[in-house]
Order: sequence, then C-alpha cells, then structure tokens
Amino acid sequence: MKILLNCDMGEDLENCNDEKIMPYINMANLACGFHAGNKHTMTKSIINAKQNSVLIGAHPSYKDFENFGRISIKHTYDEIKDLVLYQLNSLDTIAKSCNEKVSYLKPHGALYNDMMKNDEIFTSILDAISSYNKDIKFMILSSNENEQNSILAKKYGIELLFEVFADRNYNDDGSLVSRKENNAVIYDVDEVKNRIILLRDKGYLLSINKEKLNLKAHSICVHGDNENAISLVKEIRGILDLS
Repeated sequence: MKILLNCDMGEDLENCNDEKIMPYINMANLACGFHAGNKHTMTKSIINAKQNSVLIGAHPSYKDFENFGRISIKHTYDEIKDLVLYQLNSLDTIAKSCNEKVSYLKPHGALYNDMMKNDEIFTSILDAISSYNKDIKFMILSSNENEQNSILAKKYGIELLFEVFADRNYNDDGSLVSRKENNAVIYDVDEVKNRIILLRDKGYLLSINKEKLNLKAHSICVHGDNENAISLVKEIRGILDLS
C-alpha cells in the first residue's frame, strides 16, 4: 500500500494555498464549521477536491472559532459524539449535493490531541462514525498504541488510518510537540525530505531527542499553513512516488 498525502484545508479560502496544493495531495481534511469553515468554504473545497480526484475527509473540532480549535474543552461522552456527528453530517450533506462523499474523518487540533490521550473521547468519536456510516474510516496519530486502538475500532466496525506528520516534531513518547513550543513545526524543506526518506526506507522517525519512533503510516500530513507547504508537498510526492 502506498503512503498517501493528506492536508488540512477549507480553513481560510482568502489566505491559503488550497487550490495550489490540491493537485499534489490524495486526501483533503476539510474544516466543518466549528474551528473554521462554513457552507461556502466546504462547497468550494469539495468541488476542488472532486476536480483533482482527491478523497474528502471530515475535519471536526471543538466548537472554538476564537482559538482555532486548539484549546481543550471539557465535554461528556454524548456531547463529543454529538458535535462530531453534527460536523460530519454537515460536510457529508454538502458532499452528496456535489455527487461526492466523505471517505474518512480526522479530528482537528485539541480534539485530535485529546482523543489520543483519552479513551473515552476516542471511543465517543468511534461511536459517532459507526452510528453514521461504518464505511467512513477514522484517521488517527500513528503511535505505539496502534494495535490497542485497532482492537477498539474493530468493536465499532471502523477501519483506522494511521498518519504521520512530515512537518511536526515529535516527543520521545510519540506525541506531537505542542504548538506552544517554537520547534513544533519544521519549516526546512530538506529536513522534512530527509525525515520522509527515513520513514519510507526504515519505517521510523526521530524524536526531538533522536529517539527512534517506529510508526506505521497510511498517510502523511503536511500543513497548508506551513510557509513552504507547496514545496513540501511536491517534494514529498516525489519521494513517495505518487503518480
């Protein structure tokens, strides 16, 4: 199986690289309205993805426009399930109107980080996807918990997609370095290229302290707000031989 490229999109169509990046990726994670995006951005992004044969993914978050979904908000199990269902249904309804569909779901920001640390949040999202459409896959951070998470997902009839971040630094435990830290995002194109070659050839990345992190990867994420995003996507696409 080839490692596919995914990118967070539909977050700011006025100041973004979406249209330039879309031809070079395989999967587009589209903001569903709670941290960014609205009906217009979702529609435009879906049409753009369709024109470039890119898979559409729901990118739900906590309801937090002010902080771009990057602040944890305490919710009950049912509240998490409902906010994910609301956003998934919003995007999927628009996709269907464009004769498209949502293929997978990848949470955004704090919700993504929280689910990787909290089994109740993780399970509530699985429950939401399962109750909506079991054909929708669930993209999560690849870690040393992959097997355990796969067993949990299987109980809900959901297939997992494991992702690795090309332009984010990792802690020694396999978690992402917080965006509050200056070294959270890697902007150097050559450094990112070397990381992807290492992952492709050896199956691991190095943490900020040079610890080996063996990571299964179905998809690699490049952030569209990275100032070198277009160059990164083109370079990584070549390294992964995605034609």
